[in-house]
Amino acid sequence: MNTNKLQKLGLFAITWPIFIEQLSHILPGMIDIFMISHLGDAAAAGVSVANQIVVFFIVLFSFVGLGCSVVITHYLGAQDKTGAERVATTAVGVNFWLGAIISALTFAFSNQMLGLLQLPTALLPYAQPFLALMGGTLFLEALNIIFGSVLRAHGHTRDAMGVALGMNLLNIGLNFVLIFGHLGFPELGVVGAALSTVISRALACLVFIWLLKRRLHLRVPFSAFWQFSSDIIKKILHIGIPSAGENLSWWTSFMVITYFIAQMGETSMATFTYAMQLSMIMMMLSISIGIGTEIMIGHFIGAGEIELAYRQLLRSLRVGIAVTIVTTGIVVLFASNLFSLFSSNPAIIASGAILLRVSLLLEPGRTFNLVVINSLRATGDAYFPLYVGIFSMWGIAVSLAGLFGIYFGWGLVGVWCAFAIDEWVRGILMYRRWKSRAWEKHAHATRAALLRP
Repeated sequence: MNTNKLQKLGLFAITWPIFIEQLSHILPGMIDIFMISHLGDAAAAGVSVANQIVVFFIVLFSFVGLGCSVVITHYLGAQDKTGAERVATTAVGVNFWLGAIISALTFAFSNQMLGLLQLPTALLPYAQPFLALMGGTLFLEALNIIFGSVLRAHGHTRDAMGVALGMNLLNIGLNFVLIFGHLGFPELGVVGAALSTVISRALACLVFIWLLKRRLHLRVPFSAFWQFSSDIIKKILHIGIPSAGENLSWWTSFMVITYFIAQMGETSMATFTYAMQLSMIMMMLSISIGIGTEIMIGHFIGAGEIELAYRQLLRSLRVGIAVTIVTTGIVVLFASNLFSLFSSNPAIIASGAILLRVSLLLEPGRTFNLVVINSLRATGDAYFPLYVGIFSMWGIAVSLAGLFGIYFGWGLVGVWCAFAIDEWVRGILMYRRWKSRAWEKHAHATRAALLRP
């Protein structure tokens, strides 16, 4: 896709399918928790903690997907389709083996992983079987992440969205029959929820392989699983490693904060679980606008259009902030109704509604942060977000969550305030980096590497 076509297509046309797809990535966990909440708040809290470990590893797989997507956009911007195909096949092989190793470890050590989070004993019977099954098949999600990244980088965002939607519709249907034992199936509870997701991911993987052949005429040879291009891996890791470092830092800091919340009691843990499900929906908007902007800027950098890249971020940021404010306002307006879908406990509903009001401050800061980070990454300036992220996540988010939430006794409200301060500090620092145009030297270096014979 050339830059003129990309500009005509516009941010909205690229982003809305990404939003549906990204939302669909988190929906299996959300759907599982929503349906399992009918088994009780303890079951929902246990599955939520187990799902955090699953998501942690999905974030780890995503670093190859992020690097793969950015490098492909650079090659496509430079009109080098062969180079883009080499990136895709290499990324598939790398993520398959990464996924296979993590799947084996999670299946074997699920109890020990939950023990590290100090999971209350009463929640273990729900969390352990869910984690063993979901975690033991994570290699499927590792492959799906790469397949989706390749399609998006080529502009086929609607195809990736379609697969994700189909996967979630199937997951809902299977949850209905496997969790509660309808239509003659056995009542499997949390195991049924995990099994539903595994089946859905497996079928999505097959559909992705078919789409890659049909849309891109891309076949992944068996040799891709053991013969890797070191040059391509270096380019993927140049973007992917700092991206992974930043994302992993966020999730590990988030898990430490979850440990703080576990000390506040089962009701606080359940409230936090449900609030995060709703927050993730709002977060997906920011992530999607960031990914859409990353695709556009990556193409511009590959084509040598530095000024177009600079202006695109500023346009995307204005759109992102406006959309986030409106969306968060709507969620806050119906906060009590949304929480009542998960729980009938008045304390959980009232406390959760307060947290979503604090999100009016939190979510615009998150958008500010995520959109600029993705744009810096697309230019090749990947290490600045990593260094700032580590400093802010641990120096601000974790520290203030402990201070406000535990020491001052503000509870979950204190934790949400810590999240908001962290996001705004990082967002402002990222924006200053973009306006300084310090990233341009990385963009020129990236372009020069593509043109090098």
